[in-house]
Amino acid sequence: MNSKLNFVLAESALELVPKEILRSPAVASDSRRRGVDGSRILLDRSLHHSAMARLRDSEKRGRPDLVHAALLSVTGTPLYLDGSVRVFIHTNQDAVLELAERTRIPKSYFRFRGLAEKLLSERSDEGLVKAYGAGIRELLRRKVSPGRTFGLSVQGRQTGPEELAKAIMAEKNPCVVVGGFPHGHFAQETLALVDELVRIHERPLEAHVVASRVVYEVEKAAALTND
Repeated sequence: MNSKLNFVLAESALELVPKEILRSPAVASDSRRRGVDGSRILLDRSLHHSAMARLRDSEKRGRPDLVHAALLSVTGTPLYLDGSVRVFIHTNQDAVLELAERTRIPKSYFRFRGLAEKLLSERSDEGLVKAYGAGIRELLRRKVSPGRTFGLSVQGRQTGPEELAKAIMAEKNPCVVVGGFPHGHFAQETLALVDELVRIHERPLEAHVVASRVVYEVEKAAALTND
């Protein structure tokens, strides 16, 4: 690998409560309890399940905890702490959170929730986590500009994580795209941007498991290369 590994958590289930359900009892109750305007609260299936049935693609939305777990899995690795991984969170509403090198996110979910709500509400190009609007195409083609993009999906070709790591190491400025949603598959727009679609296990795995396994194997492959 001739440059850093770009890790993109794509179509992530991280968004503020959409206007379609702002007046629902579930959101109103959550808003009153926290003393925060409903439009500045993260959509969360565990709290807003009853209202989410009317949302498009509801099965892929409202799981900020899943995003948090995946980020912890990546940002806690030696490869990331060495400054060798760039992390981007692309959301299902086409917002992007970009972590500065070696930035650690809060380990507490509640602190992470507050940070994500502030970033998505206010948007800023400054600070350790930048927040801006961008679709997956704009993010990958203009911001990341990878030499090769590997998508991880149960729809992909079966390969071992070790083999995938070797393929990643052979590329200049490689990118790994993992779905940041609980159910379903990548949208066609995302699939069109992937050079190789692979799966690393015969079973569907949660995003944080896929993320940690891929980064760990790349870390091992990088260590062998440097020996």
